[in-house]
Amino acid sequence: MDAIYIATGDDFAKAIRNGSTWDVRRTLEDAGVQCLAVHPRDPDVVFAGSRGRGVWCSRDGGDSWRETSFPQPDVFSVAVSAADEAVYAGCEPSALFVSRDLGESWQELEALKSIPSAPEWSFPPRPWTSHVRWIAPCPHNADLLLVGIELGGLMRSADGGRTWSDHRPGAQPDVHAIAWHPRVPGRAYEAGGGGAAWSRDGGETWHPADEGREHDYTWALAVDSEDPECWFVSAAPGPMEAHDNDKSAQARLYRWHVNGHWEPLDRLPQPLDSFPYALAVSSSGLVAGLGDGRLWFSSDKGDSWELLNLRGDALSSIRALAWAAAVIPARHPGPS
Repeated sequence: MDAIYIATGDDFAKAIRNGSTWDVRRTLEDAGVQCLAVHPRDPDVVFAGSRGRGVWCSRDGGDSWRETSFPQPDVFSVAVSAADEAVYAGCEPSALFVSRDLGESWQELEALKSIPSAPEWSFPPRPWTSHVRWIAPCPHNADLLLVGIELGGLMRSADGGRTWSDHRPGAQPDVHAIAWHPRVPGRAYEAGGGGAAWSRDGGETWHPADEGREHDYTWALAVDSEDPECWFVSAAPGPMEAHDNDKSAQARLYRWHVNGHWEPLDRLPQPLDSFPYALAVSSSGLVAGLGDGRLWFSSDKGDSWELLNLRGDALSSIRALAWAAAVIPARHPGPS
C-alpha cells in the first residue's frame, strides 16, 4: 500500500493510494505540526514535532497519537536514526534532545549550545532566537550526527552529540535541509538559503553545488537511494518569494546531473507559483509537496510528473512529508 505522511503546519495527514486517487485523512488537528519522522524499520511508528505542543508519537501510522514527555513546546525538527533507532528532536530556542526508548524519555545534548558560534545564531524573522531546522543522524554510524541551525550553521558531532564541531567549511550557514546517502558511506547533502552543497568525507568538509541552477534560495532536498550522484532540491529567487503567500513563489525543482550541474525539471509547470517545501524519494517514486497543499508525483526521477488526485480532508499546506515505507529490512530473531 502506497501512503504518504504529511505535516501541514497545522496538523498531520496521511494520503493513501486508492486506484487513481489518494484518500486523505487528517489527525492531530490544530496541533501546529511542523515536521515528522518515520521509524526506519516500522513505518507504522511516526513522530511529529509541533509548535506549541512538543513531540507526538503514533504506533499505527498516524491514526492515533500520544503526546510524549518532551520538555520544550516548540519543535522544528525530528529524526530517527537508521543506525540505532535513537529519536532526535530540535527546538526553538536552539536545543537538541535524544530519546533511546521511542519517546518515553528525553535527554538534552547540552554541548550543542556550547559551540563557540552559538551566541551569534539568529533567525531573521525572530532575530532574538534561532532553531534546530534539521537533524541528520548518519545511517552508517550511530555516533555521527549533522545538525542545521537556522540561522547559524551546519554542525557535526562524531561522538553521539557529546561534543560538536562548529559550522563546517564549505557548507551553507542558513541550513534548511540535510541528508545522507543511505547506501554510500560518507556522502552527505545540504540545501540552504545561499545555495546547495555536498560532502564526500562524512560531513567534515563541504563543496558548493550551484552550477546550472537559476535560484540560490534552496529549501527541500531528496536523494536517490541507488545513485549518489542523483539528488533534488527546490529553489526560489529568495525568502520573500518563497514564503510570502501574496506573491508568486517563482520556484523551480532541480536535479543534479552526473556531469556536475543542476538541470531544471521542466516537465512541471515551472516556475511554480507555490513553493515546494518538501521532497521525498522511495521505491515508489519522487513526490513534491507544495505550500498550497498540492502533491506532484514522478515515477521516473523527475522526467515526467502527475498532479495527485486528492480526496477527503483538504490540505491547506504542506510543510514536510515522508513515504510510509521501511528503509531497512526488519530484524528477524535468531534461534532461541
